[in-house]
Amino acid sequence: RRYPTVELRAETFNGPAHVPVPSDGAFLKALLLELRLVDEHVFLEQRDSCTRINHSCVHSLPTPAGELWPVLAFHEGGLIYACVPLVEGSLEPRPPLLSVCGLSQGLALLLGIRDYVSPSRKNEAELSSKIGQLRNLLIQACPLGTPLNTNIRSLNGSLEDIQEMPADKDQPAWRSSAYKGKPQVNVCITEKVKCMQYDQRDVVDTWQVYGAVNCKCDIEGSAPNVTLSLSLPTNAPPLQDIVVHHCVTSVDPAMLMSTSAEPLHDSVYSGPYKFPFIPPSDSFNLCYYTSQVPVPPILGCYQLVEEGSQIKITVNLKLHESIKNSFEYCEARIPFFNRGPIAQLEYKVSYGQLDLSREKSLLVWVIGQKFPKSFEVSLTGTVSFGTAGKEHPTDYVCTGSTAYVELYFRIPDFTLTGCYVDQHSVQIFVPGKPKITASRELISSDYYIWNSKAPAPMVYKPL
Repeated sequence: RRYPTVELRAETFNGPAHVPVPSDGAFLKALLLELRLVDEHVFLEQRDSCTRINHSCVHSLPTPAGELWPVLAFHEGGLIYACVPLVEGSLEPRPPLLSVCGLSQGLALLLGIRDYVSPSRKNEAELSSKIGQLRNLLIQACPLGTPLNTNIRSLNGSLEDIQEMPADKDQPAWRSSAYKGKPQVNVCITEKVKCMQYDQRDVVDTWQVYGAVNCKCDIEGSAPNVTLSLSLPTNAPPLQDIVVHHCVTSVDPAMLMSTSAEPLHDSVYSGPYKFPFIPPSDSFNLCYYTSQVPVPPILGCYQLVEEGSQIKITVNLKLHESIKNSFEYCEARIPFFNRGPIAQLEYKVSYGQLDLSREKSLLVWVIGQKFPKSFEVSLTGTVSFGTAGKEHPTDYVCTGSTAYVELYFRIPDFTLTGCYVDQHSVQIFVPGKPKITASRELISSDYYIWNSKAPAPMVYKPL
């Protein structure tokens, strides 16, 4: 979708440095090249030079009129999501990314479109139907080029359902519809833990926790007031880097100033974490946070050694005693890149079962729903490979003995920080006794254990 009004504003703001957006065909060709979706194995200096290492999804596209920047684009699940945000100022010199407010607006809109489209990715008919509705939805979400509502799923596909003005002047713009029925509130805290473990003396293991509090409030009234509190156990690390939804009406400024960039000290904000808000009609994330937890949930060691045509692998995993030993699922995946199919496999596991993937390039160690009483499990094995074909996975990082094990797990009714919602602390200023449901979960995300017998990509090295 093109917005001539935005392009005119860009020409006015950017002055002589303005580069017009090329035709759809030329734009797509340049974008596919930049995202390495065509000519992936060909070295192109404007894309593959060391001076063009890109750590974000903000790209610069070469066009006949010059470099088009910034182009926000990412590739996920076989679809490309892209937009060209407006830079309200000169492009020379190039402004810092954090100063371009259009980037965050564009990213929010693209993520909203992704959340709307991605559940139907595997169903072609449903996917085509949803993409067909996107035009009408974008008229509501972004009528004149400025995103007004990035939650695409909450919008109606029919143009007849659009309300020009809320019936009640007190109704905020984010409450798109009125609810009728028994009041109920559902709250779910989802924490994701990322981890890089090396089992090497000179390299520090790293782990990070990211939390999101999702709410769905079915409450009558045009502007109901709700107050929700997050609680932590005694001596638990405080929540930091808190970002709140725009429907939150007021919070203690000290809560928002607590940042993980600084080491923990006595002055850090440690609660209470109260959030008064007027909820949107649909499900939404009330806040996001991080926390500096002392240990990762599962400690691991991976050793891969090549002996002639065979490789020997050893994997040891230990569940920390403070972690709830009750999983919905827990498995370790051991991929073998840049090699042929597994021709021979001999192994021994102390717990769980080991499966070989259909393409014979991945071992899946299913640990199950509980660790044993010792909290420790181990796997040893010898693997040999056949001739490599084009269908077998490759990776430019994982060459030779550089390899990893990736853990996948979910622990219901548990958070690594200990964060929870006290149902009795939820205040709703409406008549009737509302039904309140609170849940929480811990999910792995990019949880890697690198081969300690080989060099691995470092997050950082100690001085």
